[in-house]
Amino acid sequence: MFSSGTPESESNDTSAGRPQLRSFTAAQWRPVLGLAVVFATMNLTLYTAIDRIGLGLAVILEFLGPLAVALAGSRRRIDLACALAAAAAVVVLTRPRPSTDYFGIGLALLAAVCWGCYILLNRTVGERLPGLQGSAAAAAVSGLLYLPVGAVVLWLHQPTVGALLCALAAGVLSSAVPFLADLLALRRVPAHFFGVFMSVNPVFASLAGMLVLGQHLELASWVAIAVIVTANAVAVGAAANRSKGKTA
Repeated sequence: MFSSGTPESESNDTSAGRPQLRSFTAAQWRPVLGLAVVFATMNLTLYTAIDRIGLGLAVILEFLGPLAVALAGSRRRIDLACALAAAAAVVVLTRPRPSTDYFGIGLALLAAVCWGCYILLNRTVGERLPGLQGSAAAAAVSGLLYLPVGAVVLWLHQPTVGALLCALAAGVLSSAVPFLADLLALRRVPAHFFGVFMSVNPVFASLAGMLVLGQHLELASWVAIAVIVTANAVAVGAAANRSKGKTA
C-alpha cells in the first residue's frame, strides 16, 4: 500500500538529479558538453561586458539571444517587423560615440549567441537524459573549466572573508538559482513561451544598474530597450496564437 515510498523509489528519485556519468552515451555527452561550454562562455562574456558597458546595455544586448530563438524560422510579416524593429533599436543602443566600447558590445553580443544556444541545448539535454542529470553534469563540467582560472586568481589576490561571502551569494543567486529555474521552466513550456517570460529582464537590469550601480541610460536607450522588449513580446505572443490555431 505504501510502495511509492520504498527505498528503491527514493533512490530512483534521487538519481534523477545525480548525474550517472559512466552510463552516459556519446549522443548524451555531446549536448551536455556543448551546454557546459555555452554556459561557461555566456557567464564570462556577460560579466566582462557588464564591467565595460554597464548592466543595462549588456543585458539588453544579451537578450537578443532568446529573441532570435523566438523569431528563427518564421516567415510571417509580424515577425519580420519585430526583427526589423529590434535591429533598429540595437543600432540606437550601439551607435558610434566617443565613449563607445566596441569590445564590450561584442562580448555582450557573444553572450546573446550563447543564450540562444543555451535555450536550445537545454531542451535537447532534457530530451536525452532523465531528471536533472544532464544539466547537473553540464554545470559540473562548466565549473571544472573555471577551476584553474579561479585557483590562479585566488593565489594572486588573496580574498577577504567578506569577498568570499559575496562571491558565494553572487554564484548562487546569479547562476545556480536561475539555471535551475530556467531548466524547470524549459521542460514545461515551449521555447518561445520562455522568451516572453524573460522579456522583463532588460528592464529590471537597467533599473538595477541605475538604482544600485548609478549607471544611467539616455532617453534614446530607454526607448530602444522598450522597442526590443515589445518586439519580443509581440513575436512570442503571435507564435503562441499560431500554435493554438493549429491545435484547434
